[in-house]
Amino acid sequence: MLGLSLARLQTCLNLGSHIITNQSLLEHKEWLVSSFSPKTANNRIGAINVYLDFLNFDGMRLKGVRIQQKPFLNNVISNEEYELLREGLRNDKDWFWYFVVRFLACTGARVSELRRFEVKHIDEGMMDIVSKGQKLRRIYVPSKLQEEALAWCEAEHNKTGAVFRGDSPKALTARGISLGLKRAAERYGVNPDVVYPHSFRHLFAKNFIAKNPDIAFLADLMGHDSIETTRIYLRRTATEQRAAVDEAIDW
Repeated sequence: MLGLSLARLQTCLNLGSHIITNQSLLEHKEWLVSSFSPKTANNRIGAINVYLDFLNFDGMRLKGVRIQQKPFLNNVISNEEYELLREGLRNDKDWFWYFVVRFLACTGARVSELRRFEVKHIDEGMMDIVSKGQKLRRIYVPSKLQEEALAWCEAEHNKTGAVFRGDSPKALTARGISLGLKRAAERYGVNPDVVYPHSFRHLFAKNFIAKNPDIAFLADLMGHDSIETTRIYLRRTATEQRAAVDEAIDW
């Protein structure tokens, strides 16, 4: 595909006669934007700039396409879908996946962090994680979830080590968790596209801010360096935006 871009570039630049103009570059950029997604177009533009440098076209470069973030979220689990999944697992006494879902939704943990939970962390009601930048993040286990999870661990005779184990004492892999969530979604009639580990972080953020409007505190809980990152998690889905507009506009 890059070869196609370069072939098209050669046509636009008329390289056979060694003529290159800003106009020819802009024409090629216009073709890229109309032919590819913004992200792919930018990848092509970056490669072409390297190609132009190689050909010693000094000062001739294409600017990247500005990518604006969508003001809404797609494929994020709703409270209704979460409750359907949670109650289905509870009713079927599928406690392992019940607690996977509960921990993701009630702690805001990333899947890599979920795998690090040990019985001692549940007993303490928290888990401290030190990031690569030596920044401390504390993940709290809400009291109700703590009580339920400790009872489950006791019933499973799991007194130490990883909480979410596979067939061995080691924690289940991130891929294993993702696949298990998809299977659970299909079992209970929930759209599998919205059931993946990170989706529950969005659910946690939106539900927390609805109860406590302290966004700086939420940013700390989620391990974000910037509140602007946290704001992304608080965006509504397109469906939620439409419902809000329909409810608000009565004129």
